[in-house]
Amino acid sequence: MRIIAGTHRGRRIGAPPGTSTRPTADRVREALFSIIGPLDGVDVLDLFAGSGALGLEALSRGAASATLIERSRPALACIRANVASLGMEDRARVVARDWRAALAAEGAAGRAFGLCLCDPPYSLTDRVVSQLGAALTPLLAAPGIVVIEHSAARPPPAPSGLEIVSRTDRTYGDTAVSVLRVARA
Repeated sequence: MRIIAGTHRGRRIGAPPGTSTRPTADRVREALFSIIGPLDGVDVLDLFAGSGALGLEALSRGAASATLIERSRPALACIRANVASLGMEDRARVVARDWRAALAAEGAAGRAFGLCLCDPPYSLTDRVVSQLGAALTPLLAAPGIVVIEHSAARPPPAPSGLEIVSRTDRTYGDTAVSVLRVARA
């Protein structure tokens, strides 16, 4: 894997060992960030970060910061190694927690994010998405974008509790992404 664009374009990043983590393919990341558009100054939340590829790509493309949430020890070690190899320790924060506990802690700390990247294991997508809206709403700031990577065979519903102003769904082989632009008060 490599960073596709931005200040770290072409730099290689590692993936966790084994098959329990499904890193987002280069072509999917490239298409996803083309849909999202410019990220200058946006704070990014990367749930189920895996290798950290999505959050690190966002940083390379100008995001102000990335909070990478992961609970798997091998994946956490990989994320930390990738952050260090890219020299992004000042802008990337790695949080070793379950996603629900992490969102509660981020909210309690008063943090806000303009972009949420969510790539759960496909078998958990429906359950995660059904709980995501209520947990994420207090953390969303402008531009209010939520990206959900999921199986192309089974697109998830929109997260309940979030008012969606637009939705873009794209399929890449057996992977699909849903990009949701969320209304903010």
